[in-house]
Amino acid sequence: MADRKFTGTGVALITPFDKNGNIDVMSLKKIVQFQIKNGIDYLVVLGTTAESVTLNKNEKELVKTTVIEANQGKLPLVLGMGSNNTQALIEEIESTDLTDFDALLSVSPYYNKPTQRGIYTHFEAISKASPKPLILYNVPGRTGSNILPETVVKLANNFDNIIGIKEAAGDILQAYQLIHDSPDDFLVISGDDMLTLPMVLGGGAGVISVIAQGFPKLFSDMVNLGLQSKSKEAFELHYKIAPAIDMIFEQGNPAGIKCVFKQLGLSHDYLRLPLVNVDNDLDLRLKHFIKKLDY
Repeated sequence: MADRKFTGTGVALITPFDKNGNIDVMSLKKIVQFQIKNGIDYLVVLGTTAESVTLNKNEKELVKTTVIEANQGKLPLVLGMGSNNTQALIEEIESTDLTDFDALLSVSPYYNKPTQRGIYTHFEAISKASPKPLILYNVPGRTGSNILPETVVKLANNFDNIIGIKEAAGDILQAYQLIHDSPDDFLVISGDDMLTLPMVLGGGAGVISVIAQGFPKLFSDMVNLGLQSKSKEAFELHYKIAPAIDMIFEQGNPAGIKCVFKQLGLSHDYLRLPLVNVDNDLDLRLKHFIKKLDY
């Protein structure tokens, strides 16, 4: 049965760096506290937005311990753990202390483009290895393959600890099919900030968001209004933040959201290669948007 603690607004946390390229522990703590104070429901640690593929094992441990310490048990924590090497991922899960985490978020195998049967069998193995509930992550733009609704529904029906999916195919019709066909307690979570409200109004459980960590109160208020079927009020907030959603993804993620945090004074906008920060034009446009935002 799905855990309703993952209904609402979750955020995929960034990993802030200092000018020397090291993890900025103090900024990460400030960002976590910013989420707690402004209505976010749960935190996702070491997802794609965290630039996790550029972090070594010790750095990942530092990120985890920093978030756990800053959170102080206040919000549920989800840990990103995914790989295109099924056996290596199983070994990683089995060797990781997951005590402080409430669930795992696991992306569909990337680059090697498995068939639907391969995707199903991969998550079957991960489900059996995981001591924690599992949220699937479908993001074809990054993985090169799409988890079809039929595959998701089969996994949801066959494995009790597969409790939901972060759906980021950018296809609202596919999202609606997932919501309609999956078990009633299965969480269909938006992984696309711009489609969050339509998905929530269609029966989705909420979002794992990038933009929400920069504007947590605004975005979480929108999601909560959507969950209450207050569509008119929710869309007013959607249209208020929509320009920023476009802008933060314009030159890649997390370059855009890191620029927002720089403008808010919460962290610097340093990234690790091959990612680079946004250009001066986008920097100025985001600065202007934040200054104008009256919320």
